[in-house]
Order: sequence, then C-alpha cells, then structure tokens
Amino acid sequence: MHIVKTVAELRAAVKAWRSTGQRVALVPTMGNLHAGHLALVQEAQKQADRVVVSIFVNPTQFGVGEDFASYPRTEQEDRQKLNAAGADLLFQPTITDVYAPDAKTIVSVSGLSTQYCGASRPGHFDGVATVVCKLFNMVQPDSALFGLKDFQQLTVIRTMVRDLNIPVDIIGVETVRESSGLAMSSRNGYLSAEEKTVAAKLYQALCGARDAILAGQLPYQEIERRALLFLQQAGFQPDYFSVCRRCDLQKAGEDDIELVLLAAAKLGKTRLIDNVCFSR
Repeated sequence: MHIVKTVAELRAAVKAWRSTGQRVALVPTMGNLHAGHLALVQEAQKQADRVVVSIFVNPTQFGVGEDFASYPRTEQEDRQKLNAAGADLLFQPTITDVYAPDAKTIVSVSGLSTQYCGASRPGHFDGVATVVCKLFNMVQPDSALFGLKDFQQLTVIRTMVRDLNIPVDIIGVETVRESSGLAMSSRNGYLSAEEKTVAAKLYQALCGARDAILAGQLPYQEIERRALLFLQQAGFQPDYFSVCRRCDLQKAGEDDIELVLLAAAKLGKTRLIDNVCFSR
C-alpha cells in the first residue's frame, strides 16, 4: 500500500492509474478504523481497479465542545488494517494540506443540513460537505463509498453531488453491526462495558418502530413517541426519533412507501446515531 500526505503525490499516483484506463474508488474516513470501514474497502474493490482511502479528522465538522481534540487517532493500527485489506493508497493529509489559512469557501446543502443531527450540531454538515467536495476534487474518483449508518450524511453528499454535477457515483454500504445489533462506530470506544449493553437498545427501538409501522396499527407520531419513551427509560437522552421519507428525509406520510427511521441519542457522554431503511 502506497502512503502519501500531499495532494501532489496523490494526484501523481491517480494520474498514473488513469493513464492505463483504471477506475478509482475513494473511501473517505476519519481513521480509528473498524470492520465497518473495512467493509467499505471490500465493496470499493468490487467497484474499481484501485482503492484510495483517506484518513483525515476534519476540524470543520466538529462544533464547540465536541471531541475533535480527543477523537481517537490510531494511525499505526489503521495502516496495518488497510494494508491487510488490500487498499492501494492511503491519503493522510494535514489540516494545512486541506484548508488554506484564509479559506473563505464553504459548501452548504440547505434544508438537509439543518435538521436532525444538523439541528443539534450547527455547521456539522457544512463541514462534511466541504471536506468531501474537496476530497472529490483532490482524488477525482469514479466512485465513493459511505456507510448507511450515517444516513443523513449520505443524503447530504448525494444531494451535493447532484446539485454540483460532480461526476462521482455515490455508493451506500450496509451498516456493519456487533452481535448485539449495535452499529459499529469509532465512538463506541467511549462506551463502558455496561453502556455498550444498553447502547444496543437503540437498534432495538428502531426495529420495534419498523415492525409497528408494518403492522399498520398506530399513527407515526405515536410510534415516535413510544420509541422516545423507550429510549428514555433505557437510560438514553434522546435527541430525535423520526419516521422519514427515504428520498429526502422529510416527515413521512401514510402514503409513503420507501421509509427510513432516523434516531440519535446520548448515552452518558457518547452520542449515538442509527437508522433502519425499509419499504411498506
């Protein structure tokens, strides 16, 4: 696996691949890699001839009081995992490689970026959209892969790519879960053993709400209310639990067929997100 830190080195490697007609896939990450990230790499290998993985803890998507300084950084372990997984190139830029000191441009997807997680984390999705747009310009991949666990993030990126005519295929990959059902996340490392057992109840709440919708016996508002109560009683501090249209994340109506349940809640000091997609 080739490791580069500058945009010039990255572009030289990609240019060489392009000269022989090879397709390139990008897996953007913030490091502290787990099985979910490696599943993205495996899927990328099916989509392209060469796989670039970026590791960059992006400061612009962290708000005041969030965990940018303490976000887990596991550089050596990440390199070993990616090498074993067969990634072709690891791009590890510094903050100054990505952002000019006097940078003035922000990419913002209006509407989508200010609801759900965006309401609780103002500016978060502007930071995500900006850094992903920059990575697309740096790598110029044919496809890019993202986990479905961050469903709102995936929707923001898909909308940005459509609106800005960016020639990248966005591929969502199924969430990888622990045996308990807990979605794998870099932030799961913040959870104590006891909290990890409780954390699995977030997915339990989502599955219960999905089953209630499919049974068709309760209005969506009541299903949301019961799910929030379940989470509170389990020890969470719920942020939101919403029944949404999958296409645009607007509140779902009784006639909508393609749905996604979005949920976020704090457990102790750890903020967890998860979702379930299904069709009625």
